[in-house]
Amino acid sequence: MDVSTFYALFSTTCFALVGLWWNVVQSHTDWMSEPVLRRVVGGIYLSFLLPALMGLFAQVGGTEKPQVRRVAFIVLSVIGCVSTLRLLARARGDHFITWQQAAAALLYALIAVVGAFPDLARHVRLRPIQTEALLLIVLIILAHALVWRYMAGEGRADEDA
Repeated sequence: MDVSTFYALFSTTCFALVGLWWNVVQSHTDWMSEPVLRRVVGGIYLSFLLPALMGLFAQVGGTEKPQVRRVAFIVLSVIGCVSTLRLLARARGDHFITWQQAAAALLYALIAVVGAFPDLARHVRLRPIQTEALLLIVLIILAHALVWRYMAGEGRADEDA
C-alpha cells in the first residue's frame, strides 16, 4: 500500500466532499435558521473536514515522522468524538442516526487509540498508518450514510424517512 498516494487521494476527496456539502447547505438556507438543524449541518461538515485534515497530516508526517500523524490523529479524533457524541445526545429517537453517530464516535476513538498506541495495529497484521486508513474509510462511509439519511429526510434529521 502506497500510503502517501492513498492519503493524498483521500484528503482531496474529503475536501471535495466538504465543498459539495457547502453547496448543498447554501441551497437550503432554512437549515441554518434552526439551531438543531444547524448543529447537524455542522456535524456533517466535520464528518468530512476532520478526515481530510487527518489525511493532510498523514502526508506531512509520512512514514518517516509518524509522531506528526499520531498527534494530529489523536487531537482531531478527540474533536470528532466529542462533536459526534454531542450530536448523538440530540438524535431524538432516530435509530439510524443513533447507530451512525455511535459507530462514528467509536471509529474516532479507535483512530485515537491507534494513534496513541500504534503497536496495537500489529494485532491485525497492518502498520498503524494502514489501520488508521481503513478506519477513516469506514468513517467516510458512515458520513455518506448520514448525508443520505439527512437529504432523504429533507433536512430533518429526526424524521423517519
